[in-house]
Amino acid sequence: MTDPYCDISFDEKIRIYSYDFLKCFVYINEIDNDYIFTKKLYSRLISTAHLLEDFLDFHGAKQNKAWYYYRELASVVRYLSLAGYSLRHISNRLHHYELKDEGDFKESGDVTVSFLVESLRKLAPVILEKAKELKIQIPEGSFDHANFPGVVTSYHLDYDIDDLNVKEQREYIVKISSEFLNISKSFGHFTFFKPYETSEIKDIIPLKVNEIEIRRFEMLFHNLQSSYDSYVSQTGGNKELKQLRDYLSIILHLLRIMGRLLHLYEQRFHDVGYKNVYREIVENLSGFVNLDTLLDRIVNYGLYYVCFFISSGRTIAQETLNSNIDQDSIKVGIPVTRGFHSRPSLMVAKIVQHFGGKVELVVGGDTFDAGSVLDIQWAGGKIQKENITEVEFKGDSRALHDIKILAGVNYGEDSMGKGIALPKELKYLK
Repeated sequence: MTDPYCDISFDEKIRIYSYDFLKCFVYINEIDNDYIFTKKLYSRLISTAHLLEDFLDFHGAKQNKAWYYYRELASVVRYLSLAGYSLRHISNRLHHYELKDEGDFKESGDVTVSFLVESLRKLAPVILEKAKELKIQIPEGSFDHANFPGVVTSYHLDYDIDDLNVKEQREYIVKISSEFLNISKSFGHFTFFKPYETSEIKDIIPLKVNEIEIRRFEMLFHNLQSSYDSYVSQTGGNKELKQLRDYLSIILHLLRIMGRLLHLYEQRFHDVGYKNVYREIVENLSGFVNLDTLLDRIVNYGLYYVCFFISSGRTIAQETLNSNIDQDSIKVGIPVTRGFHSRPSLMVAKIVQHFGGKVELVVGGDTFDAGSVLDIQWAGGKIQKENITEVEFKGDSRALHDIKILAGVNYGEDSMGKGIALPKELKYLK
């Protein structure tokens, strides 16, 4: 049957759109060597599977018994390959990353690579057989190793471009470091300290850990890395900044792996719908993609090491922030009538924590951590005992600016100790 808008038949179109996709699997089926799974092979699988999936969707394959399974095979290949591409990127770059601690990251990554490669190898003969069943011509011949070279190398070009706009660069370094610290706080509820069992993973996916939530964090880290590459990329020999960039990169790629594998699970295997044909296809696919291993790799590799590297990266971000923030000092009065009790102490600590830079509260020669409610209250005891009416804050000028505003409204409370409306500049304290 021909298309009224094109004189090429559907049969010829599907042959064209399947050709490179099938040729990849002829190659995979013939070569018993896992080193063939390079970034370039994954890239070819991603692009050809995407084109084929879109073509079949455009022609209504989702609603057709004959073509739906072929469409699903292309989609599964696409998302496995997207995860594989990011994983290969990490493994290629790992010896260049300057990470404080890697734990068993490489070994766990190797397990994940094996799962992806094994799944794609199991799918290869199934895809070729399904194409034959649909009377799609299988390409003659195969790709050659030279078509998919690896890129791993110890060679690195010399750094010989200097960025002279140091002041503007420092402003972005401060902003990126602060954002990293804030994002790490919001990711904290995902943190865990021992591997999940499969039954436990099924309780949290997709209820607590799902594609939407992980993709949200992926975008946040993508924005940080983009800002870094746009405004801070010329860092020369600054090891601290290089480390911060490495943590951004590895976290981002792990989130990408998680997002693609979660999409695969949630779209293909979690909710199979009510039609028998969909159930049958999901059951078939689960024979080639081990679901327990898929879930294990999402959580016990992806999520675990995102938490691991966020925790390690937080130290680097804090050090980078404190090295680049503008330092200042201010003198302000203490909260009228009640001193630094719970509310004022909490307000000051929240300001310091919001910006992330170090701030000290100086009282009569003694220093206290202004980011700690407990420390501020300890200072409050000294203030009351020695009848002190003015204190000094030293450190991050951004935080000091807002502490001064807060002090100007008696730290957010009236003379009776009741809360009052805060200025709009401090709305983040609510």
